[in-house]
Amino acid sequence: MMVMRFRRLPPISALSAIEAVARLGSVTKAAAEIGLTQSAVSHNIRLVEETLGVTLFRRDAGGTEVLARGETLASAIQEGLTRIADAIAAIRRNDAGPSLTVSVLPGFAVKWLFPRLIRFDGVNPNIELSIMTTANLVDFDAGETTVALRYGTGKYPGLHVERLFGEEMFPVCSPAYAAAEGKQLRSPADLGRHMLLHDEIWPLRPTVPGWRSWLDNAGYPEISAERGRHFSQSNISLQAAIAGLGVALGRSPLVLDDLAEGRLMRPFGPAVPTGYAYYFVCPHRALEIEKISVFREWLMAEAAATRTALGLAEERSADDKPAPAARRRLSAHTERA
Repeated sequence: MMVMRFRRLPPISALSAIEAVARLGSVTKAAAEIGLTQSAVSHNIRLVEETLGVTLFRRDAGGTEVLARGETLASAIQEGLTRIADAIAAIRRNDAGPSLTVSVLPGFAVKWLFPRLIRFDGVNPNIELSIMTTANLVDFDAGETTVALRYGTGKYPGLHVERLFGEEMFPVCSPAYAAAEGKQLRSPADLGRHMLLHDEIWPLRPTVPGWRSWLDNAGYPEISAERGRHFSQSNISLQAAIAGLGVALGRSPLVLDDLAEGRLMRPFGPAVPTGYAYYFVCPHRALEIEKISVFREWLMAEAAATRTALGLAEERSADDKPAPAARRRLSAHTERA
């Protein structure tokens, strides 16, 4: 249906003439701007008017006056041409030149990618890497970005997809919080007396495993999972835990550095696999672009180091093996790219 709609449109050269005449108020000026003769511009106007069956301009000895319907059409044409120009410019920025924009979930960007970017910059000073943080789907065709680091189960049809690492979730808090007088925190049973910190990544919230899933898998279904403070990003909930505001649910790659550097601690287990993982995603053609190939190679090396640190060097995709019965409730996933 969309193809049929496009086939009924006048040629883009004719639409460009309409926009120019309406904006400049003169066939002569429009002809000079778009590099056509005045007769060619007038012919394009007549072509569009005949196609639509309406008059768009009033012509008399005093010049050319745009009518209301002509202004409406010209405005729409201008908006469309602007979007096309912006998309072309974005594609050129990403495919040529030193700049590269990567789309990343906010929490993953702050807690995993940012601390490692200094190493990328050190060995690739000629690549200008920019980060676009979003939880929404990326439209690669729009040219905003050519690469995405995504969180899901890896089903991104028509795209090149490589798994970075999976994750487990477990409670985390600051050492000071755990040691505070009166803050008994020795087993999951104690969580009913503590402030739970939630990361609810919209629009992923309905499917991403959280406190309810962890408590059920840990054997404490009677503890309420709705209490506490709710945050829209993982990095914010983890920062709240570091500040001593309560107990957060740590996702292993995101808390790796905080645990190693003593900002957070694990008061108890278990570590529950979520069935989700982190992925490098891009159009197949993008792999032919040198700067993307360089970024991918660096990223895979960093991911291998993280898998080793997490004890996941031999990790397989969750799709390669059946989920244990206790984990099957976690398997309804939404993909984000």
